[in-house]
Amino acid sequence: MLLTRLPDKMTLAAAVLFFLLTLVSNSRADRDFDVRHRLSTVTRYSAVKDIVDYSFQPTDIPVGCTPIHLNLVARHGTRSPTKKRMRELEKLASHIKELLKDAKEKNLSPQKVPAWLLKWESPWKGKLRGGELDTKGEEELYQLGIRVRERFPDLFNEEYHPDVYPIKTTQVPRASASAVAFGMGLFSGNGSLGLARHRAFAVTSESRASDITLRFFDCCQTYKDFRKSHEPAVDKLKEPIIAEITCALAKRYEFNFTRQDISSLWFLCKQETTLLDITDQACSLFSPTEVALLEWTDDLEVFMLKGYGKSLNYRMGVPLLKDVIQSMDQALKAKEDNQAPGSYEKARLRFAHAETVVPFSCLLGLFLEGSDFQRIQKEEPLDFPPKPPKNRSWRGSIVAPFAGNNMLVLYSCPANSSSKYFVRALHNEHPIAMPGCGGTDFCPFEVFKSIVSPHLKHDYNTLCQVNLDQPKQKPETM
Repeated sequence: MLLTRLPDKMTLAAAVLFFLLTLVSNSRADRDFDVRHRLSTVTRYSAVKDIVDYSFQPTDIPVGCTPIHLNLVARHGTRSPTKKRMRELEKLASHIKELLKDAKEKNLSPQKVPAWLLKWESPWKGKLRGGELDTKGEEELYQLGIRVRERFPDLFNEEYHPDVYPIKTTQVPRASASAVAFGMGLFSGNGSLGLARHRAFAVTSESRASDITLRFFDCCQTYKDFRKSHEPAVDKLKEPIIAEITCALAKRYEFNFTRQDISSLWFLCKQETTLLDITDQACSLFSPTEVALLEWTDDLEVFMLKGYGKSLNYRMGVPLLKDVIQSMDQALKAKEDNQAPGSYEKARLRFAHAETVVPFSCLLGLFLEGSDFQRIQKEEPLDFPPKPPKNRSWRGSIVAPFAGNNMLVLYSCPANSSSKYFVRALHNEHPIAMPGCGGTDFCPFEVFKSIVSPHLKHDYNTLCQVNLDQPKQKPETM
């Protein structure tokens, strides 16, 4: 007769202890989980601006090195949903009413129905226009302007002139409004207007049809064709996740949710959190694991259609990169020629969209995994961002949240330094490693130029099949 050996007391105790530790660990992870950090490119700046890679040690700026020029490329601040997405939420409200009616007919237990759903209507119901800069977005850019001035007092100590501090933006109102809010913070207290002593300043923009510096994606026919043809493939990659979560929520709440419902509820979760500071309604429908997976699907889409997923996504940003390099060369020449203060540019400040900031970050080689920098230098395709629960560098909430920004600060250093001029990279105001410069944030200017030079060989007009005489469609920009 075969006897089953029973576990001894020590083995049993160890198993129980492991089980309890797992429960505690999962409980702590859920407790520490903050949905405000998990909203991909719909994340508010204040929620993530101070999330940094603590394994990276920023460079101590050598004594005697002083900033002589600053380039800023920033996304507009938090905005309201577009008309198209507001209509989507109204459709969701109608379908939820149908689901509630169906639940009532089935005598569904009241405990199964989230209380907030019973009387929910879209907060944007009846609104005729959308996509404008929200008051939270105004505050994001206003405070950013103040912090930039306080951080670089030697750069912003000149009398204002539009040739010294040019502010450039796209013709999209939320971007130009962001530029104005930033300028109000940057120059606050330096004028004579009102109690806050504001001053007037110039904000300039190119026509949408020809703005290849900040809206290169809008003027690039090759990119628009690529995006249109690849969006279905991106949706197909996201589909298994959406389907899995649809089934989970249908079982959890005994509602006949559709995949479109789940997509709309996830969008509602992001909008409620970012614009209304509500996290206990739509977001509460999803578990932390489900939120992490939904965030990953958004990040995957940004990666494939705006980021490293296709070299065209960032190669078309070469006009912006050239503009940045040119401004640095001009600042360096002004320094070498000992030009009089006030006669040369000290900062070039740009305000645009996620479709601008994401490709620019890619041109700098930011947020790469392992040996990926060498691969993009050779124009080789990269692997998708790792799926949760694996960690990943590529997160839309960090790469391009509302008001997300890259700053490149040009420094002049003493003659006895290893190089006379250096570039410091800041992302969302924090030093960030540049893989092509030995993983440092403080890079000799000539080395920095050699890092980005492989991109500069590309001609925008050839790459994008540009024909400025043709009317352009307006894509929805983030």
